[in-house]
Amino acid sequence: MTQHDKNLPHRRLGTQGLEVGALGLGTMGMTMAYGAGDERGGIATIRRAYELGVTLFDTAELYGMGTGSNEQLLGRAVKGFRDEVTIATKFGFDLSDPSKVGAALDSRPEHIREVTENSLRHLGTDHVDVLYQHRVDPDVPIEDVAGTVGELIAEGKVRYFGLSEAGPDIVRRAHAVHPVSVLQTEYSVFERAVEADVLPVVRELGIGFVPYSPLGRGFLTGAVKPAAEYPADDMRSFDERWQPGNYEQNLAAIRELTSLAESKGVAVTQLALAWLLAQGEDIVPIPGTRSPRRLEENVAAAHVHLDAQDLARVEEILPHGAAGARYPARMMPTW
Repeated sequence: MTQHDKNLPHRRLGTQGLEVGALGLGTMGMTMAYGAGDERGGIATIRRAYELGVTLFDTAELYGMGTGSNEQLLGRAVKGFRDEVTIATKFGFDLSDPSKVGAALDSRPEHIREVTENSLRHLGTDHVDVLYQHRVDPDVPIEDVAGTVGELIAEGKVRYFGLSEAGPDIVRRAHAVHPVSVLQTEYSVFERAVEADVLPVVRELGIGFVPYSPLGRGFLTGAVKPAAEYPADDMRSFDERWQPGNYEQNLAAIRELTSLAESKGVAVTQLALAWLLAQGEDIVPIPGTRSPRRLEENVAAAHVHLDAQDLARVEEILPHGAAGARYPARMMPTW
């Protein structure tokens, strides 16, 4: 079996006992949203992540469009070391109508149980470590959601309760029914909305924070092109940050961030991840990649130190985040 590196620092998420490596791995792009999937590259990347000390692996029912393909890929990849890692998956979408995927929600208690059983089967495991509500369902009281996940925890099928893209009121109400260990929401030097109202509440309640898209869906890699040059099945083709006007502004910011990174002898991606890690010990980003080489670069960011001057320079370059909204209006989470 491959050797697990113990050198990646660990962080605590929440107060229920969840502890993971300081950087996790998001698997969405291995099967959707960024063009054709790459199973072989995905499995190689997941296994390399484990070798480098990564212990948090993030998937979801949605990432397989209801087929379970993303969870199955992750399950196969971690089979030899399942008990040494933390698997997080998510429920909350109604995937019965392909035309409404990503917009139709369903967090009814019976649906939560159905999705959880499917996830356990797809992952090839008897428990999910973190079960997130993927998006808040306005038609189902969050108290019912928290209660159902709490029952699954009592049954041993789930270990920790998580929320994704939930606002302060929802977080408080859920936490009052069953402790929330972690909140997952987009956060990066490009996307700063959580700083005003969300982060203060999760910190008050002792909830960990997992930023997804910590590299701005790839924009912060610098390897970008205008929206029109991406295929229709790549979300960057319609992401506002890649559209004319916004694209040029964001590219200019990346160039300045790259200059700062080069002055420290690191990649701009490492600078962006180190910036996130510097925002608090309760933060564990989950950058996604299909490339073992890119993964190695990302994980090394856990050892990059940014001083006060570096952090001030990032703030100067991107005081309010990127130009352009992070989702189209119909997909934008509402807090």
